[in-house]
Amino acid sequence: MSHPLPLQKYSFLLTLLTWYRASKRSLPWRNIVDPYKIWVSEIMLQQTTVKAVIPFYQKWIQRFPTLESLAKAPLQDILKTWEGLGYYQRARNMHRAAKIMRQDHHACIPSDHASLIKLPGFGPYTTAAVLSLAFDQPYSVLDANVRRIMVRLLRIKKTDGSNLDKRLSRKLHLLIPEKGSGEFNQALMELGALICKPHSPSCLLCPVWTFCQAYHTGEQEIIPSPKKRKFEKIEAVVGIIQDRGKYLIQKRPSKGLLAGLWEFPGGKRNKGETLEYALAREIKEELDAEIQTASYLTRVTHAYTRFQVVLHAYTCILKDTPRLQEDRYRWITLNGFKRYPLPSGSVKIVRYLEEKKKKTTPE
Repeated sequence: MSHPLPLQKYSFLLTLLTWYRASKRSLPWRNIVDPYKIWVSEIMLQQTTVKAVIPFYQKWIQRFPTLESLAKAPLQDILKTWEGLGYYQRARNMHRAAKIMRQDHHACIPSDHASLIKLPGFGPYTTAAVLSLAFDQPYSVLDANVRRIMVRLLRIKKTDGSNLDKRLSRKLHLLIPEKGSGEFNQALMELGALICKPHSPSCLLCPVWTFCQAYHTGEQEIIPSPKKRKFEKIEAVVGIIQDRGKYLIQKRPSKGLLAGLWEFPGGKRNKGETLEYALAREIKEELDAEIQTASYLTRVTHAYTRFQVVLHAYTCILKDTPRLQEDRYRWITLNGFKRYPLPSGSVKIVRYLEEKKKKTTPE
């Protein structure tokens, strides 16, 4: 079976783009020419589904409508607006990049590859995506959807080699049109999202099935081969400490996992520890304080890319008021949590506290 690169290029393009124009989803970042908004959408869509991104994108654009407004905003406001999307380094890099573009590029996103790829968060994928979608430059975009389509089209069984992306990029470069590269890239990504899915691809609905070597050999279900990932489960305990209607929270270190976010005091439960012992040890280590009483409040679960955290929250009364560093700790009201960026697990605890308050507050 022949493949579409490059002999059947124009037939492939015509078939793909005709399908895309008739079938594409209506998304808030499509049919726009603002490079800033295109950049925001591309960053948010990394590691996150379209459905999950839409409300965050709309909230973000309302809060930071221009690159200038993003560059001027405090980092804590940015992290709070990003709260719930995960992978917070994306937001930090956007803030850093916006500041540089404001200073060096007149608050505009540069349209040349050399300038763009130097900016924080602009790796090969993001650089190619912005240049293609925002400036119609002939750069191919190789995300998970496009990669899956290409290895099926070309019937590439070994997908764990270090040269795979280079090989696919060369093939895409032969295929991408000089004009309309953005539409081409979006069409491929849309095909992967709606039709050429990781499991049970809808081959009967695929507009380019005649070009697919994996389909003609019946191997589309096993190409690409699934990756095996280790998934760690972690248990942690946190103390919900109140004083005169305010809750104690602490700031995570500026580097590492969930850097710079705020959370309730606590930490990981060690092997062999009871939850109560782990809580007492963590409060002693972090606050240099001892617990007088602790009662179990709730349990929340949140999954990250490589691990799942089960958070056990306890309402705590301390024997003495701890002496705290002002830059790392805060006493805030329940309403005050709206100003502080929190990890998703802590957000769930705050929502539990809000619901509990509603039930106990007379109308």
